[in-house]
Amino acid sequence: MRNLLCSLLLATCAVSAHAETKVPNSQAEISLGFAPVVKQAAPAVVNIYAKIVRQGRGNALFSDPFFQDFFGNGFGAPRPRVQNSLGSGVILSEDGYVVSNYHVVGAATEIRIVTTDRREYSASVVLGDKESDIAILRLDEAEDLPFLAMRDSDLVEVGELALAIGNPFGVGQTVSSGIISGLARTGTATGNARGYFIQTDAPINPGNSGGALIDVNGDLIGINTSILTRSGGSNGIGFAIPANLVAEYLQQARAGNDRFVSPWAGMSGQHMSADIAESLGLVLPQGVVISDLHPLSPLGEAGLKVGDVVTHVDGKEVNSPAEMKFRMSIAGVGGTSVLTRLRGDAKTEVEVELIPAPDTPAADETTLDEDTVLPGLVVARINPAQITRLGLGLSQTGIVVVEPGPYGARAGLRVGDVVTAINGETVQNPDDVPRALTDPGRRVQIALQRGGQAVTLRFRL
Repeated sequence: MRNLLCSLLLATCAVSAHAETKVPNSQAEISLGFAPVVKQAAPAVVNIYAKIVRQGRGNALFSDPFFQDFFGNGFGAPRPRVQNSLGSGVILSEDGYVVSNYHVVGAATEIRIVTTDRREYSASVVLGDKESDIAILRLDEAEDLPFLAMRDSDLVEVGELALAIGNPFGVGQTVSSGIISGLARTGTATGNARGYFIQTDAPINPGNSGGALIDVNGDLIGINTSILTRSGGSNGIGFAIPANLVAEYLQQARAGNDRFVSPWAGMSGQHMSADIAESLGLVLPQGVVISDLHPLSPLGEAGLKVGDVVTHVDGKEVNSPAEMKFRMSIAGVGGTSVLTRLRGDAKTEVEVELIPAPDTPAADETTLDEDTVLPGLVVARINPAQITRLGLGLSQTGIVVVEPGPYGARAGLRVGDVVTAINGETVQNPDDVPRALTDPGRRVQIALQRGGQAVTLRFRL
């Protein structure tokens, strides 16, 4: 019996990226529980306390010159307010790299990390991505830290046992258990995150964000990021960012990137519906239909065309644009991916170069100075890099607002607005904007495109 327990402990506590999962098959194994796994993994899961300073909203009445003449320019000025954010994180290396969610730490001005043995560290975000809701932090003066090994998340199967470790509602580190409920979930997560997720029914609550989802060997499967809920509490539908994507973020952070660079497909597509499959003569609705290609798209360079169906990336099935992006992202910039293309009845494999979105033609980013009516406004020529950065349409061209500045924001401009004309004069180059906004007269009219809709802003000087 003693030998049996020892062998079970060794099998349960083994940490290997390639370890096979083990289902309890005896009363001894069931009674053992998850204690050894938790004891091994929990020290690598930390509590995160983030401080965010937000500018308060002032009353427009207080900016009236009449009140300022009597009470001074500081009268009624909005006061900054401090917002505290609570979440979890996972130590990925002994030298202090930690992963959490962007919505926990992305806007933080001060970050404090507390380990299970009550050691405290200050930390800073070295790489963050709002779209994927991932942030990589680096702890100050940290060494010899416990960390979790990352499992190949492509090997995770539905039905596996899983544990979620985090700090729900700030009550302290908590472990909850469940199973892997689904894979390749796209378009279902809430919050900032968009993409490809592992689904679990292990309870995840506020404060669990950024915590670990581990398997029964103690390996990291994913980072808990969001839930589907109507009450605010866990309903058994939680989502985790796969460990394979986290590993790519960690690699880029170690390389010195402060912003995640993912391979650019230069395409838009849609999942294969039954109607589309029938129109294409396909038996099953599988794959992603290419609906548009940018002229500089590496997929186009490799010979793919609008109407082609991509069924696999590097041998892995894809059924949505988000899943296709995920597969290319974990392959990483600089290499190649093999796409399985279906065109008519012919199925072929096409090798595609994985490149970042090209900054071509030159963006010519321009910042307006004090000689214009909107100083601080930053505009640029739209190119693939700007399309990716600002989430613009694939075929969008023209001049885009990169940063509205204080006066531009007050006039109604937003990041991503595409300026088409100022006071009736067509805008074709970034230099046209400062020229048009220098001595424009008493009335200013800016025509722009916002989310596919035509918008006109008018204001008087």
